[in-house]
Amino acid sequence: QVQLVESGGGLVQAGGSLRLSCAASGLTFRWYAMGWFRQAPGKERELVAHISRYGDNTHYADSVKGRFTISRDNAKKTMYLQMNSLKPEDTAVYYCAADYLSTVVAGEANAYEHWGQGIQVTVSS
Repeated sequence: QVQLVESGGGLVQAGGSLRLSCAASGLTFRWYAMGWFRQAPGKERELVAHISRYGDNTHYADSVKGRFTISRDNAKKTMYLQMNSLKPEDTAVYYCAADYLSTVVAGEANAYEHWGQGIQVTVSS
C-alpha cells in the first residue's frame, strides 16, 4: 500500500520559514519524480516545485523561485520543501505527489499516480 505523508505545516508570520516533509512508503521511491502542489480556497491545484528521480533537476513556479527549495533523500524515501520569506499568498493546502518513471516536469495533477493527504500552511500578514 502506497503512502505519502506530509508534515511540517502550520501557521507562520509573513517573512518566516517552514520546512515541509513528505515521507513515502510502499513504493520504490527512486523510481518516481516528485512534486509539491498547493491549492488555495477557490483556486485550482498548482505545481509549486518538482524534482527529478535522482534530484539532479528541479523546477519551480515563478511565484516561489528564489524563496522555496525542493530536495529529496532517496535513502530515507523523503522529499522536502524549504519555504523561506513566506507571504500571505502562499497560504494553501500543500500536497506531495509521485509521478512514476517520469523524465519530464508534469504540471498537470492528473499525471501523478500517488498523492499525500495534504497539509495546511497559513501565512499571516
